[in-house]
Amino acid sequence: MKKRGKIIIFAGPSGVGKETVKKLFINDPRFKLKYSISATSREKRIGEKNGDNYHFLTRSKFENWIKKDRFLEWVTFANNYYGTPYKFLENHLRKGQNVLLEIDLVGVKKVIKKYPDAVTIFLLPPTIADLEKRLLARKTENITEIKKRIDIARAEIKEKDLFKYQVINKTPENSAQKIIEILKKELL
Repeated sequence: MKKRGKIIIFAGPSGVGKETVKKLFINDPRFKLKYSISATSREKRIGEKNGDNYHFLTRSKFENWIKKDRFLEWVTFANNYYGTPYKFLENHLRKGQNVLLEIDLVGVKKVIKKYPDAVTIFLLPPTIADLEKRLLARKTENITEIKKRIDIARAEIKEKDLFKYQVINKTPENSAQKIIEILKKELL
């Protein structure tokens, strides 16, 4: 019988650098990581592809999936839905593959209740000022939206102790190396 895979939860405030750090550890063959692609009702950003960055659903289709209980967890953030499709996750866990979830704090709490053995990693900015600079540099949100994201980030950082591991993202390479060490300890 195959050993069941584990869930790795990778979270952090918007703009902290999760995408950049993730690229540096996601393909390490030792960990057999499958990235769970979230679904969202938000519009695609320039360069994003359906099924690659997110599963882009219309608002009504997302709400239909909620009614049919197709999500492990889902939330509303910045007036859009985000969720983790349940089927993908369970299929890979049964095959003995480890699944990386990149979700927000509300989702983390829901997943931990269902999977208390999940490996939880929270990526922190060195400072709130650094986070604000990163959000401004992205040029994907206006000042009002950035302020809202900073307020949300402050609240998320207050709950960092929910996570077994906390990594401060001073440089993506250093953060990825710390996460690789965590994954070695937890998965190998």
